Amino acid sequence: MRNFKFQNATKIIFGRGMASCVGEEIRPYGKRVLFHHYGDDFILNSAIYQTVLQSLQAQGLEIVELTGVQPNPVLSKVREGIEICKRENIDFILALGGGSVIDSAKAIGLGATYDGDVWDHYTKKHVIQDTLPVGVVLTIPATGSESSAGSVITNEEGHIKLLGSNGRTRPVFAIMDPEVTFTVPRYVMAVGGVDMMSHVMERYFTAEPHVELTDRLCEATLRTIIHNLPRTLQEPTDYDARAEIVFAGNLAHNGLLDCGRVPDWSCHFISHILGGFTNLAHGATLSILTPHWMEYVYREHVERFAQFAVRVWDIPYDAAHPEKTAAAGIEALRSFWRGLGVPLTLTEAGVSCDRLEEIATLVTEDGPIGGMRKLDKQDVLNILNASV
Repeated sequence: MRNFKFQNATKIIFGRGMASCVGEEIRPYGKRVLFHHYGDDFILNSAIYQTVLQSLQAQGLEIVELTGVQPNPVLSKVREGIEICKRENIDFILALGGGSVIDSAKAIGLGATYDGDVWDHYTKKHVIQDTLPVGVVLTIPATGSESSAGSVITNEEGHIKLLGSNGRTRPVFAIMDPEVTFTVPRYVMAVGGVDMMSHVMERYFTAEPHVELTDRLCEATLRTIIHNLPRTLQEPTDYDARAEIVFAGNLAHNGLLDCGRVPDWSCHFISHILGGFTNLAHGATLSILTPHWMEYVYREHVERFAQFAVRVWDIPYDAAHPEKTAAAGIEALRSFWRGLGVPLTLTEAGVSCDRLEEIATLVTEDGPIGGMRKLDKQDVLNILNASV
């Protein structure tokens, strides 16, 4: 087990009706609030929007709304929010939505404290050290961004989608009411579940030995998602199943499962660039890439992949042929995702495959990626070609 430091300052407020306290949570940080959300008719006519608005008004908070966030949040909207924050002397940013809104809010918070261009943070030209405080009312469980340190933003110029990470951007609170997620469309829940599982697996597949406790935590989180995600898709108002999924999505990406490990993140690195070119949902890019990445690397780490098969999917261990056990685990994952109705190839997703070499070049422009196995440009291109 590696040395580690773990700190997550996000206050988790979980359960039915908890959004009604959002105004009380914000009031100590100031009076002027940027209220950031999708702004479509679905949100504006929803009960959760009215609950949040009434709670803010009850505390006498001054509200400036910024709408129009899209999946794969874009830099132009972030820059618009930064300009509003500086002009209106905003004290606090409230995100109502899923990962796209939360990531956009985090980026706005960073840029509002910086005299330069916030894109500098994502290209690593400058590490922004401060941020406006951000709070979250979660409506879509998937990314875990409600208590993570990172945000992913797409620069429309060049379709460049980059991760920026800074511990100061963890939201100060996250309100998670499973009932709010009952109306999330089935496909959105399915690809969100893929994203959760991928967050766990990026950590689980490590070359670091002697990480039994976090292995078991990862396995328990995966098994919880596997058990409850189909239930939520079949019966969207099953509160108990939905609560398990909402909490699992948070645990998958709050940093706890990293402790003592060297994670991989290859699939996410490729996914971010692929998503910038295709505008596919993040979870859909991961459902396409992950099984093919597994098939590309598992023979060099057969025992870990066999452990995944046995402990997560209950596949009997074949001591004489552990590689067969490992391969069966990969197929079990693929079969589970197929049952969710998510794409497993670029062709299924209706994506043009004529820019794969360009994608591979961008993925590896700073050098090989991956923690379990280093992947160079040709490796990435091989995985992309296998994903067609």
